[in-house]
Amino acid sequence: MTGDNDHTTRCTIVPPHILERLALSGDAELAAAAREALIDLDARRLHRRAQATPESDRPRRPRLAAGSLEGGPVRLISDAQGGTRLPGTSVRGEGDPDTGDVAVTEAYDGLGDTWALYAEAFERNSLDARGLPLRASVHYGRDYDNAFWDGTQMVFGDGDGKIFGRFTASLDVIGHELAHGVTEHTAGLMYQGQPGALNESMSDVFGSLVKQRKLGHSADAADWLIGAELLIGELAGQALRSMIAPGTAYDNPLLGKDPQPGHMDDFVDTDEDHGGVHINSGIPNRAFALLATSLGGNAWEVPGRIWYAVLTGPGISADCDFVTFAGLTVDAAITTYGVDSPEALAVRSAWAQVGVLGPVDEGEDGSEPAGGEAGGSEPGPVADDDTPDPQPVPSRAVVQVRRSGGLAGLSKTRSISLEDLPAGQEQQWRSVLGGGTLQAIEARVKDGPSRAVPDGYCYGVICDLPPTDVEIPEQQLPDHLRELFEDTLADDGGPGKSS
Repeated sequence: MTGDNDHTTRCTIVPPHILERLALSGDAELAAAAREALIDLDARRLHRRAQATPESDRPRRPRLAAGSLEGGPVRLISDAQGGTRLPGTSVRGEGDPDTGDVAVTEAYDGLGDTWALYAEAFERNSLDARGLPLRASVHYGRDYDNAFWDGTQMVFGDGDGKIFGRFTASLDVIGHELAHGVTEHTAGLMYQGQPGALNESMSDVFGSLVKQRKLGHSADAADWLIGAELLIGELAGQALRSMIAPGTAYDNPLLGKDPQPGHMDDFVDTDEDHGGVHINSGIPNRAFALLATSLGGNAWEVPGRIWYAVLTGPGISADCDFVTFAGLTVDAAITTYGVDSPEALAVRSAWAQVGVLGPVDEGEDGSEPAGGEAGGSEPGPVADDDTPDPQPVPSRAVVQVRRSGGLAGLSKTRSISLEDLPAGQEQQWRSVLGGGTLQAIEARVKDGPSRAVPDGYCYGVICDLPPTDVEIPEQQLPDHLRELFEDTLADDGGPGKSS
């Protein structure tokens, strides 16, 4: 990951559509808690550099060789004490006695259980395979309805006490968020479209494996639910996602109905949440759960090792789509167990059942080429003369600016005539639209190695005169353009706000 990712990455466990739904609830307290979570996450995205933990406060250990399991986990738990400045007060380090605070205990134990899965099942020492210390802060914010991985540590809220309880209570949530760190250190799956949905799915898979292994549950005994321990009160027993049956995790007036598809026929095409990364992850989730239950036994063994081998192997790329990933898992199964093995056939069958691969009997050996045509043709190089000549921009031209994604997955759109903007903004828009600046940036993004990051913003701009329809990840925008977009989105012409 690049340095930019260090200050933009935010991976939350509660999907955007759930928080947005709760923010519109008729229950004033629930709506306020949801809005506070959304506002806080966006504020942390903008101000993380100012709140970064001093290097002197971070736990240290000698850098280990890749593959070494020397020394065990290194954990440090801090208490934010209802505030939002991280990390808070250090309350428990590695090997320290229990403090009596249940959230501290759950966080400490959950980090250890996650480390143990990677160490004992996959011979990996922490997120980076070199013993990276695991840090977490508890009691973050007031009635805070979320938990997130910010690229350096875990952060847990206590929940609103009505819909959500303690976020430390769900072991698969802890495993999910930490798995984003593993993905960052390995495949680096871009956070957009199908690669982004795979990124989310990898976290659900390994988060579920942490819980299953801790409980000693076989694939048949596992509930395959993500976040089942979070929902309380009248929603107890429901969850954020179901891996075995996407679309069935919840269905109630407060949260609505789980929108996840379980088959490619129902794939959701959307501009929200980086192309539906939290929604379409249901498809690869179901493929893994189907594979595990068809083979039986412990899911962290054969299925988990196949998925881990692909995630950490040389064949996967940051823009990997569903078909390519499926083909890589088939190849890994064939390499390890043989072309006609039950394991290889089961992998192929699981992906066929969710519509990613065709029927098992289509290929002579049941395999799918890892680098197939599913990814589509790659865009060609952008020539210097591809940038359009400057065009006149009429004062009555209407520009539509849209911001989607972000930590909470909020979407905001504003359409306004240029003549209604402050003079400074109007002149900037005339220059940007007339000079083809946005088209040139979008072309470089499509042709280059750059990629969106988890929970980063994406900006879209549409204008009829001159014709403009672009979408650009935040980290690819120069600061002055991002500020122009935010100022335009803000009704008062000041700093941008979430809504």
